[in-house]
Amino acid sequence: GHKTYDLGGGTSGTGTLFHDADDAWGDGTPANRQTAAVDAAYGAAVTWDFYKSAFNRNGIAGDGKAAYSRVHYGNAYVNAFWNDSCFCMTYGDGSGNSHPLTSLDVAGHEMSHGLTAATAGLKYSRESGGLNEATSDIFGTSVEFFAGNSADVGDYLIGEKIDINGDGTPLRYMDKPSKDGGSADYWSRTVGRLDVHYSSGVANHFFYLLSEGSGAKTINGVSYNSPTYDGSTVTGIGRAKAYQIWYKALTTYFTSSTDYAGARTGTLQAASDLYGAGSAEYSAVAAAWNAVNVK
Repeated sequence: GHKTYDLGGGTSGTGTLFHDADDAWGDGTPANRQTAAVDAAYGAAVTWDFYKSAFNRNGIAGDGKAAYSRVHYGNAYVNAFWNDSCFCMTYGDGSGNSHPLTSLDVAGHEMSHGLTAATAGLKYSRESGGLNEATSDIFGTSVEFFAGNSADVGDYLIGEKIDINGDGTPLRYMDKPSKDGGSADYWSRTVGRLDVHYSSGVANHFFYLLSEGSGAKTINGVSYNSPTYDGSTVTGIGRAKAYQIWYKALTTYFTSSTDYAGARTGTLQAASDLYGAGSAEYSAVAAAWNAVNVK
């Protein structure tokens, strides 16, 4: 099963396994060291359940092996990361804000790097790196919607609960990625030169458009207004079909060097496999890629 360890500010080793005599875990505040552990364990469990429910996938690598989590990494460490060598998740406590980096979408994001490593193996640079990051945002967001937790409703914002910016804004926006000040809304010849967390914007925007469509709308109380490169109107096919297409492409057609053009080809083939070459879903994939200038 999943296990969660306390690094106690350290940066190496496994740390100390969390245990509790009264089985009352944390209190929802960062001051209680168990709170981050509860969040990490919850994130690992919900991500596992999402993979099983959505894709009949048995764990991150598909082999039934559980990952473990390490919390309280380093001193005021403002990050979280997946490590394939230990098959484990690691979370920092953050700095300048009161929230450890253990929110559900971040947990789903980081563990999905393990999924990518076990399947397409997208190289973590240039356009393939952007696709790697977007894959984690896509599934992290999907995990959050899947959980149906009223305390952290599903949205197309990444890391909105950890408040790294200190002003309540998320790390990333899938409906209009450029709202973060650095991410690309649309493909261009230079997009591969961006940091992978910014070049991912093109695929995040594609996924949002494929799921929900363009224009202004409110979902779970969150307002979105997704533009298109060519001024076109895109009609979404729903998040569940969109993530099935992405998963099929990732696990069947993407390779370590897949770029945006290859992602278009792979997702169209996946849509054809799942829904038919003449289907509305296939047409929607093409329209969503056109709308982010991947043609």
